[in-house]
Amino acid sequence: MSIESKLENLSLGDEPSIVDAVKADGAEKSGLAAGIGALVAKCGSKDEAEALAALATAKALAEGAPEGEAFTKDCLAACFGQATSKSPAVKKSAKETAQAICKNINPFAMKSLLPAIFAALPVEKKWQIRVMALECLCVFQESAPKQLGNALPEIVPEVTACMWDTKKQVKTAAAAAMKGACEVIGNRDIEHMTGKILTAISKPKEVPEIMHVMAGVTFVQSVESPALAMVVPLLLRGLREKQTATKRQSAVIINNMSKLVDNPIDAAPFLPLLLPALETNASSIADPEARETTEKAVEQLQRLKALADKALSVRGDISKLDVEFKKNIGGETSQAMDTVISHCSKIATCMMDLNYMLDLQWTKNLVPQFKGFLDEKAAEAAIEAVRAEAEKMLEIPDEDDEEDDAEELCNCQFTLAYGTKILLHNTKMKLKRGKRYGLLGGNDSGKTTLMRSIANNQVEGFPDVTQVRTVFVEADIQGEQSHLSCVEYVFVDEKIQAMNIDMEEVRNVLATVGFTEDGKAKPDHAVSTLSGGWRMKLALARAMLQKADILLLDEPTNHLDVINVAWVKNYLNSLTDVTSIIVSHDSGLLNDCCTNILQIENLKLHQFKGNLDEFVKIKPQARAYFSLTASKLKFSFPQPGPIEGVKSKGKALMKMSKCTFTYPVNQTPTLFDISVQVSLSSRVACVGENGAGKSTMIKLLVGEIEPQEGDVWKHPNARIAYVAQHAFHHIESHLNKTPNEYIRWRYANNGEDKESLVKVTMQFSDEEIKLQKTPFEIQFVDDETGKITKVKKVVSELVGGRKTNKSKDYEYEVKYAGSNVDSGEYLSAKILKKMGWEKAMKAVDLKIAQRAGLYVRPLSTKNVEKHLEDCGLAREFGTHYRMSALSGGQKVKVVIAAAMWNQPHILILDEPTNYLDRESLGALAGAIEDFDGGVVMITHNNEFCSKLCPETWVMDAGHLETKGDAEWMLKQDEKISDQKQITEMTDAAGNVTKVKQAKKKLSKKEEKQLLKKIKNKLKNGEDLDSEEEAFAYEKELM
Repeated sequence: MSIESKLENLSLGDEPSIVDAVKADGAEKSGLAAGIGALVAKCGSKDEAEALAALATAKALAEGAPEGEAFTKDCLAACFGQATSKSPAVKKSAKETAQAICKNINPFAMKSLLPAIFAALPVEKKWQIRVMALECLCVFQESAPKQLGNALPEIVPEVTACMWDTKKQVKTAAAAAMKGACEVIGNRDIEHMTGKILTAISKPKEVPEIMHVMAGVTFVQSVESPALAMVVPLLLRGLREKQTATKRQSAVIINNMSKLVDNPIDAAPFLPLLLPALETNASSIADPEARETTEKAVEQLQRLKALADKALSVRGDISKLDVEFKKNIGGETSQAMDTVISHCSKIATCMMDLNYMLDLQWTKNLVPQFKGFLDEKAAEAAIEAVRAEAEKMLEIPDEDDEEDDAEELCNCQFTLAYGTKILLHNTKMKLKRGKRYGLLGGNDSGKTTLMRSIANNQVEGFPDVTQVRTVFVEADIQGEQSHLSCVEYVFVDEKIQAMNIDMEEVRNVLATVGFTEDGKAKPDHAVSTLSGGWRMKLALARAMLQKADILLLDEPTNHLDVINVAWVKNYLNSLTDVTSIIVSHDSGLLNDCCTNILQIENLKLHQFKGNLDEFVKIKPQARAYFSLTASKLKFSFPQPGPIEGVKSKGKALMKMSKCTFTYPVNQTPTLFDISVQVSLSSRVACVGENGAGKSTMIKLLVGEIEPQEGDVWKHPNARIAYVAQHAFHHIESHLNKTPNEYIRWRYANNGEDKESLVKVTMQFSDEEIKLQKTPFEIQFVDDETGKITKVKKVVSELVGGRKTNKSKDYEYEVKYAGSNVDSGEYLSAKILKKMGWEKAMKAVDLKIAQRAGLYVRPLSTKNVEKHLEDCGLAREFGTHYRMSALSGGQKVKVVIAAAMWNQPHILILDEPTNYLDRESLGALAGAIEDFDGGVVMITHNNEFCSKLCPETWVMDAGHLETKGDAEWMLKQDEKISDQKQITEMTDAAGNVTKVKQAKKKLSKKEEKQLLKKIKNKLKNGEDLDSEEEAFAYEKELM
């Protein structure tokens, strides 16, 4: 008897023979294809015996005959219908059969069951049917977890609706199905949140709290459609909440997650839901900061939408595969064959979506479906042909590539992180021999980290150093090597040693870049004597010796003058077989040298052909990297306070007079007869070629070194901020502190700057110590009798006090050797200078000046955090990151912020433009323009200094010439009283107190009037105000 006739007259016990027939002959020859309609009808029969026999047969076929699954799956809907049967046996059998069909179907075909399951879920259906359908979804968690994850975008909306059902059983089954679905999303970042996501769906009041927890998640893994399907309902709820804070957090999460979507098509189904809700919030939220955050998320989603619209869909397409199967099978196909082809197309599409593209995988999953229709070899050949076409459908064509004759050095895909921060995510990088790539990105985007990671062989997929020799060129010299000569410094490098290069070859290469016995930089002098420009040339010479395939250059023109910048450009352009990656803020270098531009944006590395000008045509917004005026960033420096005894902004606060200086190792002086002065109104650019002596002059001016001839003077009450050329030396001993901790450490002792107290000029010389120990004759005058006493005394220390005597000169509080009196005794500055205490007086002046700077802003975490933000360092990095984890640009901001903390009167910057991107440079220029103190800067950045400085000091081989309007400061009639004064102070607890302003000196007429007024008040017994009372005491009226 054929299966067809058996299915017409079915009874319990027929199952084994039916299963055997299908296994032996396939679905068509056995008659299953023709008789499936009868089996489906009997599964839904109201006759108990008939239904039980049919359900048992369907279950046996599902479990034992995978060859017939394209037809057996049709019984699923009938099983759901029996959930309301009055017969408990039928009900039980229907449930077992439905679950057997779901459990045993090919995992890649599970999506073919979803239409039947979804059709059983609407609220109009009886609750028993809905519960059985939901329980079937739970089965896929075990039998097809990856495929279930792939189907979540379709499943989640259907199940979510059931979780709000009024029927308890439906609610429970839906929660179980959703929990099972959550466990297959495959995203480690949000796995721990699944319970909370479920709670948010069923208990809307919990949404704000859950959004708060979700906002704290660090997203690292690629975000794919399963994770989005699970999180989007929660995010939509968050966007629709009344609380602004919850709306803002939803926007932040959307912004962060969307940056990690590698395939925009994954996000496409969710964008029509999220974008309108975000846009509504962006136009309606009252809080400006929350609105701005939401606008950023809108921009990010619009970018993603543009990519999704443009992206070539590489999702499996059932209709295309149907055509391919029919084409490769050939001939006319029967109705049964069409059913099998349709089923196979669904399996193949799912395999494409999950990237199961190996020939063995396709053979294993598809060949059994064609049993009885095609012999095994014909089935394998047809499937392989379809698989080959499917692979072509998955290919994303590359954009027009460069000329093919250039050798490819690298073609890799990688993710890059620094600490907890993701810098690049799943991005591609392709490099070709002989090309010069300019690497662009804002400060903190990861440019230097990427270069360092390539150099250290830490980039996944990048060729090993044994295949492609990669050299990182940087000018920073390690402290432990600073005593070596230039030749030794290069020779001891590990990589040079490994290449067996001898000392003579090192000397020859150094000579080619200018290290000669008669040159400015001598090969046998210590590297510590080199200026910044020569250090960079030394680093380039070391790289030349290593014969690199890829040169990684981080700011190669930093510290270089115009002549040496031209030399670097010529050198790079001459390397026709060497690939360069160049990080630089020098637009001229990127225009003259680069053949391609690499841009870091939104965690991706984008490549463009052409130099910087070509790139800016395509991306005009990138002009901000190179234009000072295009900067949106703003820095704000604290204004300097008043200085006792200084009424005019043109009065000198620092002077150098006829100073000559020679380094200990040199015979010839570095500086000859230098005289300069700096006031509150100074705006000076110090320029000159490398090694001319610019930094040496500044070190003399600030007291880091002492001249052998001439005098250096600083006003005792002036506060000076100095940012050195090798700026990081300020912080290199404190890299385990956060910037906030560093500033609080540095100024912890009543506002004294610990950095300023370790200068060479503050250390006593042997001659001074001898003077201090020699008894000195001091005259004392008795105030009552006028008797003069002469005593020889030795001062043991300056206690720290200072006052002004009748002659308007300073006297300093001292302690005498052998005296038991701790304080209260003062000596004049003239006498103390003769006794060898001049440096100690300067230290007292410095401490008093620094304490004055602390008065307005107590050294609290909150105040320092705000100050760092004003200097361009975001709160996140200022308070929560250690300095070891900061980029070069961020470290420079820390150094500037630390120097500016105590409100200096003069700011001295040695190469401030190094490491800062153009946006930060524009912000720095704006802050300097608004600063009421004096500014002296050494820079090779003509655009920067010409914008700010009317006066120029030109240094040439140790001789100084002033250019521009050097006398402009003297023409200023601005008085100190016109400066912006500080009117209030905030303490650590946030309390605001009005600051008492310095008393204005009265004219004789005003003094006479005030005297008369006070005498009348005293005569009439009236109260005096505080100023009148102080005046009355001063004039001894009371």
